[in-house]
Order: sequence, then C-alpha cells, then structure tokens
Amino acid sequence: MTDTPVLTLYNTLTRQKEAFEPIDASNVRMYVCGPTVYDYAHIGNARPAIVFDVLFRLLRHVYGPDHVTYVRNITDVDDKINARALRDYSDEIDAGRMSLNAAIRAVTEKTLVQYLEDTAALGCLQPTFQPRATEHIDGMVAMIRTLIDGGHAYVAMGSEGREVLFDVASMPAYGGLSKRNLDEQQAGARIAVEAHKKNPADFVLWKESDPDEPGWDGKFPSADGEVTIHGRPGWHIECSVMSEHHLGELFDIHGGGLDLIFPHHENEIAQSCCAHGNDRMANVWMHNGFLQVEGRKMSKSEGNFFTIHELMATENFGGRKWPGEVLRLAMLMPHYREPIDFSQRRLEEAEAVLARLWRRAGEAVDSGDVSAVVESISNDLDTTDALRAINALSGAPLRAALALLGLPEAAPTIGIDLDAVQTRIDERLAFIRDKNWAEADRIRDELLSEGIQLKDGKDSETGERITTWEVKR
Repeated sequence: MTDTPVLTLYNTLTRQKEAFEPIDASNVRMYVCGPTVYDYAHIGNARPAIVFDVLFRLLRHVYGPDHVTYVRNITDVDDKINARALRDYSDEIDAGRMSLNAAIRAVTEKTLVQYLEDTAALGCLQPTFQPRATEHIDGMVAMIRTLIDGGHAYVAMGSEGREVLFDVASMPAYGGLSKRNLDEQQAGARIAVEAHKKNPADFVLWKESDPDEPGWDGKFPSADGEVTIHGRPGWHIECSVMSEHHLGELFDIHGGGLDLIFPHHENEIAQSCCAHGNDRMANVWMHNGFLQVEGRKMSKSEGNFFTIHELMATENFGGRKWPGEVLRLAMLMPHYREPIDFSQRRLEEAEAVLARLWRRAGEAVDSGDVSAVVESISNDLDTTDALRAINALSGAPLRAALALLGLPEAAPTIGIDLDAVQTRIDERLAFIRDKNWAEADRIRDELLSEGIQLKDGKDSETGERITTWEVKR
C-alpha cells in the first residue's frame, strides 16, 4: 500500500462523501454492471467503463495491482438474445447438437469481442473477471430457492405464465438506496399493478417461457409442492449471483450509471441481503452521471445515437474519426457525477489538450510531482481538478500522471514505420544543410499530409539543428 492521501468516495447509499476503508486491504473488491451484448455498445456505455477504470487504476496504485479484484459482468441473458439464438440455431438446439448456452455464445460473441476491443481502445484495463450471466444459471436458481425458503419470494401465475416474484414487503429496508418507500412506489406510474402480485412493486426473479421459447429448467418450492418452470432469470438476480460468486456476500464497491439506482441496484440489494441475512451488499455505491449528445438526450429517434465503434471507425460524428484516447479524455474532463454534454466541440478541446500534454511529456526536463494528481483523484475521482494539476507537470511526472488516468504517455504511433519516418527526417536535414529549401519543404509537407508533424529545434549542448515529430490528430 503506497503513501497516498486519504481516498474519499461519494456513497449513493448515504448521500455523502466518505473516507474509503476496505474490508480487506489485501483484496479490495469492486463490481460494476457491464453491457448487455445484444448490440454494439453506445457512447453512453463508455462513460462507466472509463470512470470505473480510473477507480480501478487508483485502487491498484494505492493497494497494489495484486490486491484489487474488479468484476464487470456480461449480460447475455436477454429476450432479444434468446429469440435470435432460437432463430439462428433452433435446428441444432432441437437435435441436441448445441446447448442454449452455446447458441447464445455464438449469437453474442461478435458484439462481446467488439465491446472488449472498444474498451481497450478507450484505454481501459481488462477487469479481473468478466462473467457471463449464462454461466451462472444454476447459482441464480439456488439463490431464488433460498429466497423462497426464507419467505422473501413466491411462485405466482401471471398473464404470461408462472413467475417467481420477490416480495418487497418482506424487507423493511427496501428502498434504502433510492430513498423511495413502498407507498411512493405503489403510486408510481411505471409500476404495473397486476393481480398475481402481493405488492405492485414485487419484481421478477424467474419468468416462465413459452414451450417454443428458449430457456432453462428451474425447480422451485411453492404452495403446491416443488415445481419446474422452464424459463429465464430476471435481470436483477444475475448481478446478485455473479458478484457473490467472485467477491463474496459483502464487498467494497458497487458501481454503475445513475439510471441503475432504481430499480436495478435497489433490487440487487434486496435479493442479496435477504438471501444472505446481511444488512448490506456493498459498502459503497457509486454512480456516474447521465450523458447527452449535442445538448439532447441520445436516442435513435433523435438521430444522435452513436456506438463507440462508430465514433472511432467512421466519420459519422463531426465528419471524422475520433481516437479512443480523445474520447476518454473528453469523458474525464467533467466530474464523473456531473452530467456530460458529448459534443464535437468537447472532442476538439480534448484533442487539443492531449496534443499540448504530449508535447510537454516529451520534454527532457522533469517538472512537478505526480502526487498532486493522485491527491485530486483520491478526492472522489476529481479528474477535473486532476487535469488542472497536470498542467504544472512536464517530463516523467507528466507521463506518470497520464498513465494513472489511462491516457497514452505520448502520441500513438501504431501503423507508422518509425525507421522510414526517421530516414525521411535525415534526408530533410541533409537538404537543409545544402540549403535546398524546396526539397526540405517537400518532405515536411508530405509527412504532414500523412499525419506526422515535424518540430525543428536546436541541441542545447551542440547548437546543431534537431528535428522531432509527433502524430497530428
């Protein structure tokens, strides 16, 4: 554990900043809700990936890389995914040549690989574990059985078949994260009042599938004895089971977007606490703010819906492609709990800031101390203040600060033949010595057209002309 300022984090559960004290400093544990891999991840999905990657890096810096466990799940249980698996692989499933899990993996593999490539391009470290929901069906059935046995869940017949529902009235503390009480939730327009529910807020743990729909067989105790329900798990039970499997019944930090506070995270807490007999699931709950695009809510109907891959690989936004490190810095410029307006202007500003930082990071003279940046990030991930502190750094301290934020320490040179660039620079210097300015300018302009900007200067000791270069973004 390094000598750093006290780490403070805003806890949604208590609505205040608190000094972070891990349950076990030798194994700090964090769970973050990951993507549903039905389609490519959109730019809104990039924000929690980046925000909690910064926290992951900070925790590793403080407690050591081998003493932090970061779990980000993959949701591959989804009605749309199941329908696509049935459409594409029904013959193989019916013939017993392919399991449902294998069909789902085949359907989701492309989108999952793309998500992993996208987050890598955004500078995110791979989490310690990335469990798939389909790998934990048995655990979900087991937890649901425990909830039924404990009087926290029940089997009921709904309009679309049998369901196992969580009985929210069985948990007096329900609503503690979102600060909603049951009376308020019953009055909410978004909660369907259905006759088979004991309480309108009761939510699905397991839902029966039609005979021709894909699903898994779950055996559950009921008032009529044990019943087998061919179906699929509810959304919330997945994270309760996967987090417990990898992190235990109680862990340090649970993260996600602001939109997950209710109902998803509230219901996770209800399931986990009632299944394990605890008063909490995680000690700290963290949530990043919402994202808009050019001042409007992102939606396909608005025509401002962009995937991460689309921003990096096409010219659909702002008429150009945007590097992953530019997208990352743009996400880190506002505080993670504040809303962000994702715009072309913000990306251009981030790109200019990066170019300036890279120039100073390449300087031979070291200036400043990275501790100021660590102190800012330790204050509830205040990356806004950290970027102000970075402006006082150059050389090695600046490179260390950039690495802590997950930003490249120098302009990326992927796909560039470094030897070929140096050969052309040497040719240009030879032309300059011969005062052949036209040929020297030609080489300079050719390199610039290829995205390589030359910078002329003098060696401080010999006074000879030297030329360095950087990738122009």
